[in-house]
Amino acid sequence: MNLFRKRRLAVAITVYWVLLAYIIAGLGFWFIELQRKNTQMASYKLQQLKMDDPSYEAKLNEVQAESQRKTAQYIGEGSTFLLLILIGALFVYREVRRQIRLQLQQQNFMMAVTHELKTPIAVTKLNLETLLKHRLDEQKQQRMIQAALQETGRLDTLANNILIASQLEGGGYLRAKEELDLSTLVLRIVQDLRHRYADRKWVDVVEEDCSLSGDPLLLQMLVSNLAENAIKYSSREGAITITLKRERGHIQLAVKDEGAGIPDEEKKKIFNKFYRTGQEKTRSTQGTGLGLYLCRKIAQDHKATIKVTDNSPVGSIFTVTF
Repeated sequence: MNLFRKRRLAVAITVYWVLLAYIIAGLGFWFIELQRKNTQMASYKLQQLKMDDPSYEAKLNEVQAESQRKTAQYIGEGSTFLLLILIGALFVYREVRRQIRLQLQQQNFMMAVTHELKTPIAVTKLNLETLLKHRLDEQKQQRMIQAALQETGRLDTLANNILIASQLEGGGYLRAKEELDLSTLVLRIVQDLRHRYADRKWVDVVEEDCSLSGDPLLLQMLVSNLAENAIKYSSREGAITITLKRERGHIQLAVKDEGAGIPDEEKKKIFNKFYRTGQEKTRSTQGTGLGLYLCRKIAQDHKATIKVTDNSPVGSIFTVTF
């Protein structure tokens, strides 16, 4: 299917360039024909002039001036048409490529969503069936319940990301604007993460009374998505650090991981919708490419900036400055 799609795309691009070349060649042929007729008409008018005519010199200059005016007119019109054709062709080409790229990303997104839905459902179902059919000791029961809660949390995050992304783009989400304590919100999220991911090492450095005006649900999603992203791209042994502090009149939220890091050429792309690092066929990490896109959109809606930098010695730091 991919080979057929690539061949069809190659054929479409080839036809596009052939048609563009044909249009430009037609424009060139039009100019040559008009100029040839202009030359013929000027030559004919010159033949009609009589040398003994007292106004011969004036008429000669008039014929030559008219021929030059027509040549300039043809060049001007041809150049304008050529410029418009090239601008239109470039615009169409870029739009088509953008649509093709978006369609491919949407297909990858649908595949990722299907996988993201099936996996937690299957794991949760298996754990619950095991708990029903077998008498397990308390420690195993707690471990299986914990795994089911983690997978349920993944489903909840996925559903929220898709729903909020759709509502924000369609203008259907009514943003709340209320004074809230971001310190309390971050600490509550960290506590929940420690409970859901007990095998992870969590470090939080949160200043008290970091208050701002915003939407509690969106800000909660912002912090959760950054933390979930750190979980996906860092090893189980590495620490995930969440800091919240005031700095030079701003409130700064940072999520640090000790993963493989992000190449410089991908740092600007990771906030694009549906974009995920690595090759689609060889990628092993979970996700749909919506989390960081939502983080950027939520930050922008709260007049904040978000950026990613390298963590030392390894990993990444996502920083949101309100």
